[in-house]
Amino acid sequence: MTDKNGFFDLSKTTLTRRTTLKGLAAGAGLAMAPGFVRYSQAQSSAPIKIGFQSHRTGIGAAYGRWYEKTTAAAIKAINAAGGINGRQVEVIIEDDGTDPGRGAEVVGKFATQHKTDIVFGTLFSHVVIGSAPAAGENKMPYFVVSEGHHVASTKLNRYVFQPGITDVKSQIQSMAPWIAANAGKKVTQIFPDFAFGYDHRDYLPPALKAQGAEVIAQIAIPPTESSFTKYFPQIPPETEVIYHVMVGPAVLTFVKELGEFYGSNRPQLFGFIDSLEAVDINSPGLEFLDGSHFWEGSPRYAQPDDTEAQKAYRAAVGIDDNGAAVGDAKDVSTAAHMFGCWETLYVVKKAMEDAGYKGPEDRAKLVEATEALKEFAEGPEHPQGPKTFNGKIHQCFGIQNISKVEGGKLKVVHKTKIEDGLYEAEGDYTTQAL
Repeated sequence: MTDKNGFFDLSKTTLTRRTTLKGLAAGAGLAMAPGFVRYSQAQSSAPIKIGFQSHRTGIGAAYGRWYEKTTAAAIKAINAAGGINGRQVEVIIEDDGTDPGRGAEVVGKFATQHKTDIVFGTLFSHVVIGSAPAAGENKMPYFVVSEGHHVASTKLNRYVFQPGITDVKSQIQSMAPWIAANAGKKVTQIFPDFAFGYDHRDYLPPALKAQGAEVIAQIAIPPTESSFTKYFPQIPPETEVIYHVMVGPAVLTFVKELGEFYGSNRPQLFGFIDSLEAVDINSPGLEFLDGSHFWEGSPRYAQPDDTEAQKAYRAAVGIDDNGAAVGDAKDVSTAAHMFGCWETLYVVKKAMEDAGYKGPEDRAKLVEATEALKEFAEGPEHPQGPKTFNGKIHQCFGIQNISKVEGGKLKVVHKTKIEDGLYEAEGDYTTQAL
């Protein structure tokens, strides 16, 4: 049976925690079939199999749900246009529980049991870091949609790529000048106590220092914390800006308690939208956010200058002008991140076509073809904006958006340029053996 997104659900059969998407059969005209399908046809007619490592449960579940919706929409579009190298695309989904140990198991399962061509989709940085060794050991191309600097740092391995979304180091470097010039010079950071948060901890201070500002306090909070008031007395009274980047199911509690703690007399707030992803900005208790600013990768709310590509993308993934699911205003999207799934799949398509990819025996060719990519033009395949790609560090660079909360909506007030976020490579994956 299929769910409303068109995924084939095997969770109610003897095979558990696995779903299969046969190229969004309803949209692409393919017949649905359960389990492992053995193709008697020539290899060239068998589908491209993508293993989607999804955060269906755990602290990343809200992201996982929208990553699946975005992936479904992208695969539908790709298959409707002829697929990849003339072959339809099938997505097999495994839940990693937003857990690094399970993540590694899932990557291994895709390689040895499902025998997928690639693995795709991981978001939370500690899961990427925990899963990457399994990708390298199995020589499995692993395309993550994360943000952490872990890929670009070249501390993982040659099989791991982040080509559809920018990393935290680049994001921070792009936005630091605006923060220092418009929000304040004395900054207190509040961040989650795991790898993604550590990127903010490590890269914000030098970026602000270069702009004549400083981080005067850093407060790490466990990502599973359910109440935050006890942390707020650690914020120094001279703080001019609170820079917050919390994640997980308790983000609404975080922003509400921050508002209750300060009342109407608060420092300026600059947040990564992670602190509000999948949360209705008009929820009771969030009125204090009015006038504050957020980073957004792709804007949640439709903007007056949206391109036709952006409008088409939003329609395809099913979000309305307020960034909620069409027909369900309470189902708020993770718009600032999920575009990376759409764009990454088109990067995979391009690289597979450049490599003349036929099957798992061509994975090394796929790695090299991906490393050879240079830039992605803004358009239907890359609606968030133009990007460049550095094949040595497997990382893309793009624009960032700074949005202001006004009248219960997020309005983009500043867009950075690609060059604002460029930095020197710290290594070179292409020197590693395949």
